[in-house]
Amino acid sequence: MRYSLLCCALLSATPAAAGVEEALSDHILPGFAGFAEAAEALAVTAEADCTAPALRRPWNASFDAWTAIGDVRMGPSETGALSVAFWPDARGFTPKTLTRLISSQEEVGTDPGAFAEVSIAARGLFALERMLFDAEFSGYEAGSYACTLVQTMSADLANQAQALEAGWREGYADVLRSAGAEGNATYLSEDEALTALYTQVLSSLEFTADSRLGRPLGSFDRPRPTRAEAWRSERSLRNVRLYADAAGAFAHTLVDGELPLTEAALTRLHEVADRVADPALQDIEDPSARLRLEIVQQQVRALHDAIEQEVGVPLGLTPGFNSQDGD
Repeated sequence: MRYSLLCCALLSATPAAAGVEEALSDHILPGFAGFAEAAEALAVTAEADCTAPALRRPWNASFDAWTAIGDVRMGPSETGALSVAFWPDARGFTPKTLTRLISSQEEVGTDPGAFAEVSIAARGLFALERMLFDAEFSGYEAGSYACTLVQTMSADLANQAQALEAGWREGYADVLRSAGAEGNATYLSEDEALTALYTQVLSSLEFTADSRLGRPLGSFDRPRPTRAEAWRSERSLRNVRLYADAAGAFAHTLVDGELPLTEAALTRLHEVADRVADPALQDIEDPSARLRLEIVQQQVRALHDAIEQEVGVPLGLTPGFNSQDGD
């Protein structure tokens, strides 16, 4: 990611900044470690019992862990996250690729090492969701090729999680920590590093409002409920909540002191989310259900605005800062 345009928005020093170290030690590094641990537990469970009913709980635990850092798209995650969470799949590549692998019983589906070369549409959390929750795929039996494929996919996810964790802990964390030091061509100052981290917080909330909620909402005349993220596993609304929680927690690491506006907005977000009846968001063709989800979307944006005021301003960034600039 290019940060030159982001840094043009810096107006002053960061008097209330908590610092890069807090973001790393309190949020990013433990988040990737937690995801690696959860993905490993999924892989171990799959080795013992690869059937869909046995894997749904550890898969959900892995997805929960992913939401803590899944929207951090910088450093190793800038490209590494794509094969962990390939969504949206607007052209339906995932079911097509999985169908091809299973129908042809391709050997690559039995080798976790070689599986890293497979299309990202067949890797990661969303491909596993298809295998575990989609009736067209989830009825496989123990000992079948599909069962072995799920074991391979789970092991591949664990490998990806470990690579991301190591890439942050052993490499990119030091790039952020050494911002402004001689030889650091990525971040010429600590302000640049803080701005880059702040960008991740805002981008996450924007993606939640525009894609996780905006895609299924579609238009009033044409809602698109099956465009919701992870609707087959009925965790669409849960993801909205967890990604918002992660953005709030990340924001807290960037400044000293309390964030009352942010906390109030996050509390309100959970309150309005409690009124959504269908966790998979499949009822939004009903006008009342749609309205409740639109209110959740509005509250995600209110949380974004609160973080702009309480984090962006102390960082020297004006409200209205565009987190997409410089991508």
